[in-house]
Order: sequence, then C-alpha cells, then structure tokens
Amino acid sequence: MSGEIILLAHGGGGRLTDELIRNVILSAFGNFTLNKLTDSAELQIGQNAINFTTDGFVVKPLFFNGGDIGKLAICGTINDLAVSGSKPLALSMSLIIEEGLEVEVLRQLLNSAAKTAKEENVEIVCGDTKVVEAGAADKLFINTSGIGLKLPKADIGFERIIPGDKIIVSGTIGDHGMTIMSQREGMKFETEIQSDCGSVADICRNVIDGVGENIKFMRDPTRGGLAATLNEIVRETSCGIEIDEHLIPVNPSTIAAAEMLGFDILEIANEGKVVVVVSSEKADRCLEICKRSKNGKDAAIIGQVIKTDEPFVELITKIKGRRIVQMPYGRELPRIC
Repeated sequence: MSGEIILLAHGGGGRLTDELIRNVILSAFGNFTLNKLTDSAELQIGQNAINFTTDGFVVKPLFFNGGDIGKLAICGTINDLAVSGSKPLALSMSLIIEEGLEVEVLRQLLNSAAKTAKEENVEIVCGDTKVVEAGAADKLFINTSGIGLKLPKADIGFERIIPGDKIIVSGTIGDHGMTIMSQREGMKFETEIQSDCGSVADICRNVIDGVGENIKFMRDPTRGGLAATLNEIVRETSCGIEIDEHLIPVNPSTIAAAEMLGFDILEIANEGKVVVVVSSEKADRCLEICKRSKNGKDAAIIGQVIKTDEPFVELITKIKGRRIVQMPYGRELPRIC
C-alpha cells in the first residue's frame, strides 16, 4: 500500500517477514519453484536433481560466543541445503564491506568461514566484493549461495505430512538468539550462553539414509524460532500440531536470559538445529540416529501432528495447561543472523 515503509521487524522472520515475501516479493517474481517457499529450490538438471539456495547475513555483533558472521554464513547456507534433503557441494560468497573495517578483522572472519567450509567438505568457488562508504553497511554484510545434490532417498515436502507424524528437534532451542541478545545487552550469566551456530548436514544425511521416505519434512528453525517453523507447517498442511513443553530441550542459562529479557523461548532464533517431521513408526529410530550424529546429542521428540478442525500449534505446559503458539510478529529480534 502507498505510504508503507520497511521496518526492522520485516527482517525478524515472523508475520511481517511473511507478509513482505508474499505481498511484495512474490508479486514481482512468483513462479512455480519460488512459490513453494522451501529452504532451497529444487531444479532438475538432466538426470540429477539439485538444490539451490541463497542467504544474506547481517548479524550484529560480528563476533559472538560460539561463532561469528563468517561461520554463520557457511553454516546457514549448508543447513538450508541439508534440510531440503541434499548433500551440499559448493558455495559462493559475496562481501559488502564498510569503509574503515580493519583488514585483520576481515581476515579473521574469512579464515573462520574457510575453516567451517573445510570441516563440512564444501568449497567457496566464486564470489564478489564491494566496498561502501563509512556508515552504509555496519562493518560487513555477507551473502552466500549454495548448490547441493539431492540425496536418492530424500522425499521432503509439506504435502507428505499427515496426522500421527512425530516432531523431533535436534537439540536445545534459543541458544543463538539469546547469545546475541545477551551480548548486546552486556548481560553475564553464571554459565555463559553459547550460540548453537553449526551444521545440521550430518543429522539430515543420517536420518535420510537411516529411515528414508519416513522423513516427511525438515526445516532449520532460524528467525522466528520453533514457533515460526511449526506455524508454517500448520498453515501449509491444515493439520494441527501439539507439543509438550516438558519435552522441549532448553539450556537453563538460555531460558533464564529469555525470561529476564521478556522473550518467548519458542520464538528465539537457532542456527544449528533442525526440526524433523517423521512417521510415528520410525520416530524412535530417527531420534536414535539424531542423537548419534554430529550436533544431535540433545535431540528429542517434542510432539506430534494432529487432525483438527481449526489448525493451530498448541503447547502443553509444564503444569498441564494449554496455550496457543502463534506466529511471531517479528520485531523483537532484528539483526540476529
């Protein structure tokens, strides 16, 4: 509408982000592939299916406990490919550098990105560099794109989800968002909070290899957290979701920080977790595989997909009450990734 402006909240991963994408961006570029709004696009190239994704990173601060913008850029793009059921192969990296950034700081961030890429067996194969005036980019922004080869057993999609499927989260939630926010606020805790910034590629590959088509859907719950991911599933499937607060893994320091700052732990960004929707008969096997995988030791089954007349996400609280988990608005946690 005429007169509307972009707010920081439009980048928060919640309701305003969704409205911006659907009402403005898709109206310009919408097509069969893009309209699916998956973590990465699936393209058929001859006999092979590949996944292609791109992402921008504007996290503030550049360095945080457990990671930095370089590591985050690599893991974030690898994760978008992995949760789409593909093996990450190669990435691009584009740098938008603000005049005045120390060369040694840039070197540290690029070395961190290179180390992460090497650990995940992917290469940075192309890129671009731009420099803008002081004050125009807040030191450094990074854009990465990636391609991956679809795994033979992968069959991932909202349309495959049915009532009875189980919901697994691969570890403690909210660690990344609360690490960023506590550093911004200068908060200290007895046990220091650390971002979960990391790859979920090993988990995704292992569960697909282990239980194949029983894996219905995967998504990394980044901006908007677990609440946004589960609400997206509900909207796209017209099924309900029921989760149990008692079963959701959370670090004590993370929940303490969230409560102190007034945040809902379900809405806080993660950067090294995956939500897996799996058939009920293979849920225990899937959980076992997650726990044996890199970055998956704290995985847990937290709920299930249910049949309901009014699709929504419902949380069973620790005192056995019930509350609706809504799609986050998005303004609370800007510049989180």
